[in-house]
Amino acid sequence: MAAQEIKKLSDFPAVEKLLQSKSLALQLKKLPRPVATSVIQATIRQAKQEFKTNKRVLTQSGLNKMIIGNLQARSKKEVCRVINATGIPLHTNLGRAPLGEAVLKDIQESLAGYSNLEFDLETGSRGKRGEACEQYLAQLSGAESATVVNNCAAALFIILNTFALRKNVILSRGEMVQIGGGFRIPEILKRSGAKLTEIGTTNITTADDYFQAIDKGSKVILKVHRSNFQLSGFTKEVSAKELAQIARQNDLILVNDLGSGALFPTKKLFGHNEPTVQQSVRDGAHLTCFSGDKMPGGVQAGLIVGKRELIDKIKSNPLFRAVRVDKITFLILEKLFKTYLDSSYQENIKIWQLLAVTESELYSRAKSIIKQLGNPTGLSAQATSAFLGGGGMPETELPSVGLVFSQDFPATKLLKKLRSMNPPVIARIENDKLIVDLKAVDKSELNILTKSIKRILK
Repeated sequence: MAAQEIKKLSDFPAVEKLLQSKSLALQLKKLPRPVATSVIQATIRQAKQEFKTNKRVLTQSGLNKMIIGNLQARSKKEVCRVINATGIPLHTNLGRAPLGEAVLKDIQESLAGYSNLEFDLETGSRGKRGEACEQYLAQLSGAESATVVNNCAAALFIILNTFALRKNVILSRGEMVQIGGGFRIPEILKRSGAKLTEIGTTNITTADDYFQAIDKGSKVILKVHRSNFQLSGFTKEVSAKELAQIARQNDLILVNDLGSGALFPTKKLFGHNEPTVQQSVRDGAHLTCFSGDKMPGGVQAGLIVGKRELIDKIKSNPLFRAVRVDKITFLILEKLFKTYLDSSYQENIKIWQLLAVTESELYSRAKSIIKQLGNPTGLSAQATSAFLGGGGMPETELPSVGLVFSQDFPATKLLKKLRSMNPPVIARIENDKLIVDLKAVDKSELNILTKSIKRILK
């Protein structure tokens, strides 16, 4: 069959025959039969069209190769584990914060079977969804109350829809940022039913700008942390503390969208103080929202902390049900917040474990890999610059170490081959050189990474 030629349309094999083919069996096992069938049908249609257009002879082995390639491409669309060798620990495209073994092991038993998601074990009656999680978050942040929705954009949306429907929201032009996926803060604001009042300029916004914008239709002052970029030079902005005073004086609500949401001082670890959630609460923000899968190191969620009266109103909004989270999210966040409250986050939260590894240790790991590979010419351990990612500290370089391939190696080709490994290895190209950065590679993944590099070097 492998050498048989397809000289006319009637020579193309039937779909059912291909589904029974031993040469396709390995790839067919990776997909449900209906999906595999549709892939084969689409491949045959494509092959027939090319056959009619080009009038060239096709072998059945060539057709099988096309089918295998398309089956592989389809199976790669499924979510799978990858090794993050990009040098960006909170890589949005790679799922942001990785969940560590300690958290997953802790929640495994609770996820099996049923749970008391909305059942009060004390009274035997209906309970409140996510009650413990919200209490832990409130205590951790120092706020009166807290709640959780499915992401930070949803958090901002539900806040504005609850308090600023057909009302004015005052926002500095210097904070009208675009977040991941092309979503822009002004567009989210508009969809919430609020009206935008732009003030200041891109680089300068003063307290007077806020005072002058306040009128009878004003309800919310919105402050947005510029997560993905920095303004430098001739700039001025009004602090959250000052805005809280302006809001109180004018009976307005100050909403502080922190984005990344640091939960502890970062100066010691990064040499840079990222605004913390606790500081926002202390500064007087009525509501603070941030992401659960960025600097907190958890799962995708929009976390909202603030005044109890305001949190209660958010939860009574009919749209709140549309943005609420499931039992898995609550369970992971519960364990996450308990870890912060126990001050054991550096030992038990994966993102902080990775970031705590010293540069000297990364050098040691890189040299060990090179030695296991037989010290190939053109491969070296070099200092690299990593970045946190997830919109956090965009201009703060993190010292890292990478396996750097010289320009003698075809960087694009090797990059593609690494992505084809199991699990895929996601690296980067810099100055035409392939770099396998070790900043976000866990110690448990080093052997797998070494074997993958060994395979592509062959």
